[in-house]
Amino acid sequence: MNERPTSIAVISWIFMAVGSIALLYHLLPQHINELNAPHSFGYDLAWVCLVRIVAVLCGVFMLRGCNWARWLLVVWVGYHVILSAFHSPFEVVVHGLLFAVVVYFLFRPAASAYFRRQRAATNSKDR
Repeated sequence: MNERPTSIAVISWIFMAVGSIALLYHLLPQHINELNAPHSFGYDLAWVCLVRIVAVLCGVFMLRGCNWARWLLVVWVGYHVILSAFHSPFEVVVHGLLFAVVVYFLFRPAASAYFRRQRAATNSKDR
């Protein structure tokens, strides 16, 4: 049996929960009106929703052992570190720490072995 490391399960569920809650939050009528304000770009809501959906998908597919989801999540969190540079220094620190923690747990030996085993199992089924 291919046992998933607890760290992968916890990170996956956190990103699925936070992404889902944030998506629902931004779809509330008062927030849709804010994002469609005359001064904003017309695609703000679409981008906000897409970013939230990516977080959920990363969580779902990391639970399934997809290595690409692990890398996409690292890029997703890295994007937030860069984005937070345009805000307060506190946000940069928080996102930077989150990035460090996520990278540490996603690339520990047990996590890397989990993603490798899942890929090997998928490749053997294709043959």
